[in-house]
Amino acid sequence: MRVSRDTMEHLFSCFDTTYRVLGESAPTLTNDAYVIRTYEMARALGEVTLSFREYLGEVTRAPLAPLEDVLRRAVASDASGAMILFAMATLVGPRMLVSLRDARALGDDECEREILNLASGVLVREIRAVGDVAGRFPPIEDVAWQAGARSLATTLDAAGNAESFGVSR
Repeated sequence: MRVSRDTMEHLFSCFDTTYRVLGESAPTLTNDAYVIRTYEMARALGEVTLSFREYLGEVTRAPLAPLEDVLRRAVASDASGAMILFAMATLVGPRMLVSLRDARALGDDECEREILNLASGVLVREIRAVGDVAGRFPPIEDVAWQAGARSLATTLDAAGNAESFGVSR
């Protein structure tokens, strides 16, 4: 059984959205370590996006609105890059992992499973890499920054993405 094309296109949109926003944002950030990590993450997610595109063939680019909103707000609220990396490591990445897990449960096609496993592996690697970079800096104890971080989570929750970005059958 195969995962539906709608599900694979939806996952493509998740990865394409993150790839584009991270790639556009990296050169605007001010902390060199965060710039490098953001570029590297964009590159890695771009490779996953390409895998989805090669599998799907012709696919319409349609950004996932709540995801794009959260990432762009993260960049706008913190020029250093800490907020976008926080968002990717603790809000976006884990939700994308749940979506990938749910998609794997819908089918057993080997090609699809390879793409979904690749995507999961890349996300886990990138989340860990964010932790490695962030660990070199002191925790951010700014109350306004923390409120901004919570508002990103609230945005995803309110959009129906409390645990994942969903899949369709």
